[in-house]
Amino acid sequence: AQRRHQKVIEEAPAPGMTPALRKAMTEAAVKAAKAINYSGAGTIEFIVDASQGLKADRFWFMEMNTRLQVEHPVTEMVTGIDLVEWQLRVASGEKLPKTQSEITFSGHAFEARIYAEDAAKGFLPATGTLHHLKFPDSAPEGASMRIETGVRAGDAISPFYDPMIAKLIVHGKSRQAALEALGIALSQTEIAGSTVNTAFLAALAADADFSAGDVDTGLIGRHQQALTAVPPPSSEIVAAAAFAASGAGTQAPSNDPWSSLAGYSHFHTVPRRTRLRYGDDEIVALVSVRPDKRFQVALDAPYDSASPLDLRAAPRLARWPGHVTVFSGAIGYSFAVPDPLARADEIAAGSDSLRAPMPGLVKLVRAARGEAVIKGQPLLILEAMKMEHTISATHDGTIAEIAAEGAQVTDGTVLVRFAEEAHV
Repeated sequence: AQRRHQKVIEEAPAPGMTPALRKAMTEAAVKAAKAINYSGAGTIEFIVDASQGLKADRFWFMEMNTRLQVEHPVTEMVTGIDLVEWQLRVASGEKLPKTQSEITFSGHAFEARIYAEDAAKGFLPATGTLHHLKFPDSAPEGASMRIETGVRAGDAISPFYDPMIAKLIVHGKSRQAALEALGIALSQTEIAGSTVNTAFLAALAADADFSAGDVDTGLIGRHQQALTAVPPPSSEIVAAAAFAASGAGTQAPSNDPWSSLAGYSHFHTVPRRTRLRYGDDEIVALVSVRPDKRFQVALDAPYDSASPLDLRAAPRLARWPGHVTVFSGAIGYSFAVPDPLARADEIAAGSDSLRAPMPGLVKLVRAARGEAVIKGQPLLILEAMKMEHTISATHDGTIAEIAAEGAQVTDGTVLVRFAEEAHV
């Protein structure tokens, strides 16, 4: 399954693959390798026309990669062969340990590519610091699992390299068992500090067509809106974020009366007021402690409930600079925790500005400071990961400030600021 001509979930064996098609495809690959006297690990890709069913005469050569592919673990999981070891043995002049006839398949495997990207924004690459990175401690019951990654908590995802964070590979006795294991493993993966695609991957794994093995190169494109839609956070999730942001659950020294939310009050509990921001929503929460020492959270609209929420179970969450992320299944809901002083500065400066929707390079500036522009007029081009994104004026006005050509910016950087008195 792929988006923008890039694979995101791979599997082995291929669903619906017939013995006749596998035989014909394998023979074609071997013939191509022999034709150039190739020796070493390599991958030959074919594209199949399945409009009339999978037939041995309906596939075509695409390309050969003279290396192992990103998805080689699914082959290793179903064959029990360490392809990297074989690659090194052949490079050392040794013969392959097995013949083709001795290689057998067992079970089914999936690999999900976990990327720093925003699926809801057309899979735009994202950057950030991996303030929280946690993979499942063990494989789901009845399955095996491996995680391949080159990063750890605290590492930065920069705009200069591929935004892949990790590969999550699972193996089960059947395709359905492996697919269920994939969904469970994704739901137990926690990443905070950058926008990631775990929720999208989980939605794709649960898609009816994908579950049925009805997979083609256009599957994600057809279902993209449903696969990338994220439900709004529930009141319980918002309450958990507010609770964490308030610091109510943190341990304070026993001799520090000022750090306790359960401090003395004469007639009733004094709640702690906490502000959060989720997207464009500004949220105010009142966190208070009950007589039985449990906490409760009262929220304003649109997350308010009939009564204050009583927090009983410890939520899965991560605190990181200026934010709190609450995990619900494969979704990570990130809330900004505004600094009161920074918020005052933002209000004073006004919000009449355009910000970078993603990290990137200001490739081209098409307007100048002091220039009057009209709504819809292109102002600059932002380039990221070989893609160009046009930043256009959202209204008529006069430019007070604009980013310099060649500037490297991060997500949320102010690119254009309008003169306060100019726009209508």
